[in-house]
Amino acid sequence: MGAGHDHGHGHAAPTSGTAAAQYRGRLRIALSITLSVMVVEIVGGIMADSLALIADAAHMATDAVGLSMALLAIYFANRPPSGNRTFGFARAEILAALANCLLLLGVGGYVLYEAIERFVTPAETKGGLAIIFGVIGLVANIISLSLLMRGQRESLNVRGAFLEVLADALGSAAVIISAAVILTTGWQAADPIASLVIGLMIVPRTVKLLRETLNVLLEAAPKGVDMAEMRAHILALPGVEDVHDLHAWTITSGMPVLSAHVVVSAETLDSVGHEKMLHDLQGCLGDHFDVEHCTFQLEPSGHAEHERRLCH
Repeated sequence: MGAGHDHGHGHAAPTSGTAAAQYRGRLRIALSITLSVMVVEIVGGIMADSLALIADAAHMATDAVGLSMALLAIYFANRPPSGNRTFGFARAEILAALANCLLLLGVGGYVLYEAIERFVTPAETKGGLAIIFGVIGLVANIISLSLLMRGQRESLNVRGAFLEVLADALGSAAVIISAAVILTTGWQAADPIASLVIGLMIVPRTVKLLRETLNVLLEAAPKGVDMAEMRAHILALPGVEDVHDLHAWTITSGMPVLSAHVVVSAETLDSVGHEKMLHDLQGCLGDHFDVEHCTFQLEPSGHAEHERRLCH
């Protein structure tokens, strides 16, 4: 006997939109800011002959691509489910986060390579111009970060975009510092050193996001969910004798899913006991583990062995 249903305690069901959907407008604003500053920094980097500024502009270009992918993913992820795609395109957001990771790693590697090249072949950087354009970039990035701050806590897709902008903000700060050093001391090595710092700041955060993204794609348990504790909670419910085939995974950010086969005592298999058991299971997981899209199969003692012979 199987049953499952959704009820709301703060998480949307798969048909009501993903966690990132409510930040669509903010992502559009951040994209507009990013494109504008990218053009300004390219011009400034050429005028000042600053590798750090050009590196930051190149990273802004990848930001624009990343933000565009995030927006496109939100569009697809919030299309309604169909007969063949029962969760719709919700995973599109996770794929966008993965693409953002690969993009960030590529940019980080390129910036590191170019910085090393600049050590080999030094260039004359105009510190005053670099400071002006660096400040413009930093202010714009801070505005974008403020727009995405809340959303990055709720969605891996938005977090990917947030980390893109954060790396840019740090890059702009590095540009300003290196340009100030060049302006005051004439030490040209400050520019490639700032580029190295930008590259090294990009990689660790990207690796962390990549790990979380791969966990979703590999259907690991949702972040913060202890499967042993969840099993113990289910077993502690009156009438539950055992639980097996317990699975919890994430379709996309804000959409955790669970399924389980729950072995129950004979007296719970009448209509009243069955309904109460489902209600208790849903309440237990919804209240304690923030997993509300649950599917349970209630079965009598001995059914698991019969099922194992048939299905395995």
